[in-house]
Amino acid sequence: MIEVAGKSISSDKITIKDCFGQDMWFSIPDYQRPYVWGEDQITLLLDDISHAAVNTPDTQYFLGSLVLHCQNKQHGGTSFSENSVLDGQQRLTTLYLLHAVIRDVTNESTRKNTCAQVIFQAGNPDDGVPERSRIEFAIRNEVEEFVNEFVKPVGGTLRRDELRRLAADEKGHISVRNMAAALQLLHDWFANEESLDIDGFFPYLRQYVILVYVASAELEDAFRLFTVLNDRGIKLRSSDILKAQNLKEVGDEKKQKEYARFWEDLESELGEDFDIFLSYIRTILVKDKARHNLLKEFEDGIYNPKVFNKSTKQYEKRPPLMARGAATFEVIKEYHKHYDMLFNSNNYEVNKNWAFDNLISVLRDTALSDIWVPPLLMYKKYFGDERILDFLIKLDNKFSGDWIARESPTTRIEAMAEILKSIEHYHNSEWPRKQARSLLIDASVFNFDQDEFNRQINESAIYGRRYARYLLRKVDFLLDASLYSERRNSYQEMSVEHVLPQNPEERSQWTKDFSEAERDAWVHKLGNLVLISRRKNTQQGRLEFKQKKEKYFTRSIETFPNSLRVMQKGAWGKNELIENHKHLVNLLRLHYSK
Repeated sequence: MIEVAGKSISSDKITIKDCFGQDMWFSIPDYQRPYVWGEDQITLLLDDISHAAVNTPDTQYFLGSLVLHCQNKQHGGTSFSENSVLDGQQRLTTLYLLHAVIRDVTNESTRKNTCAQVIFQAGNPDDGVPERSRIEFAIRNEVEEFVNEFVKPVGGTLRRDELRRLAADEKGHISVRNMAAALQLLHDWFANEESLDIDGFFPYLRQYVILVYVASAELEDAFRLFTVLNDRGIKLRSSDILKAQNLKEVGDEKKQKEYARFWEDLESELGEDFDIFLSYIRTILVKDKARHNLLKEFEDGIYNPKVFNKSTKQYEKRPPLMARGAATFEVIKEYHKHYDMLFNSNNYEVNKNWAFDNLISVLRDTALSDIWVPPLLMYKKYFGDERILDFLIKLDNKFSGDWIARESPTTRIEAMAEILKSIEHYHNSEWPRKQARSLLIDASVFNFDQDEFNRQINESAIYGRRYARYLLRKVDFLLDASLYSERRNSYQEMSVEHVLPQNPEERSQWTKDFSEAERDAWVHKLGNLVLISRRKNTQQGRLEFKQKKEKYFTRSIETFPNSLRVMQKGAWGKNELIENHKHLVNLLRLHYSK
């Protein structure tokens, strides 16, 4: 027995045979992540078990841990214990699918029957025994349908063409897609002559492979445990626990299922960025720098906020910034709608051109921080599309102005928090909406150190700075001569290249046109840098200007306005470089002075 917070929980090791035994039933609860194991994880699991079966056939092999929340259930008048899987569901689901594949490929009737009993319990109305799946996938209708069609029936996993189609269906449910791919992979693994055969693999799997389970009837205890157990499964994220905590507060069962499905769909869409998206909402509500993990931030900053009273030197409770349950889901829904419109939609109508989307592309491609996202989301919610391009330009200038003027990260985060407070202030003010919007866009919260910014872009060596790519993309944005009539998408490859090389050949024209001191002074400055849509080539980067244009740049700059301007010049001497530098610096100064 293990004591957690004064409450006892059960813990023991269990063989795979007993894990899928007669009295063991599992549920993958609605707050769990989808099934996401792929080739790497599944192959590693199979290879490790095979290696142990061959090299240590009489020794137990520890596969990992399960954290379970035990609940008493009723089914057809029969009481039974069901284990909600908080941790280990990826491994458990894979073992479940593995038994289905072995059932369909083995010729041994006893083995086939053993695997069939793992998949589901056949009903027996005479004895009052209900039909029941070994693992239930709560609220995931598509997954249940997939299991019923391809896993439960004998021979279901042999329908390879249909499984191949489901695995390739990008619009399909993520769990179904990955389960279909897993079944194919399992078949292929056993068909491979180099793999251990089933006669050697299966008995060892059933008798010697063990899991360690930790089970509690208290959900909070079980959640607390999963955070301290270390295994190679796909871990629950903060968002998964946040989902569970809020689903518990939704009393209406229909609504609960609706919110659970919404959450899962959103998680499937955003993937590993889901927690980041939730952190944007936290920032919008709290309007302060995050200091803890996402769960604690929601708990202490939103649901049970406290403020330190300097007079009493104690923390005082404040009203919640958002209620648990339905209110939380509705807020997330609303901000996802705005997020989707801003980042995944066509925003041409904002200004009858592509300026808004192109500036978003600049930021998403090259800004090393996303602290500008919450203010943009909040503006979209409170003020819609009216003057949103003007707001984005001011927001971007403040964000990048502080960055290039070398303000500290903390100062830059605090600046974004002040913008959030300003948005809320003008939204809640008694000013007419149009006037409030104008006052916000002209507010002093967008001011930054323009003198230091101008010094950096004019006098400093830009190359090697973390903002170099951003600044060159911003220059391209400002040089776009077609009035933003073309949408600029993200670039898979993008490098900063020198026109005047860093290390020219000793007898090249470069050494004749530039003294060593002049090269040192100008080579890394803004006016000598361009973007290319490929990786850098050191040797070609040292070519003479004419050769460099013909052999190196021709196919690498077609979409970069500044690079095209430079490459249209007949020569690149000191005068051309200085003239270009002044032009770009003045272009930026004019834009940032608005």
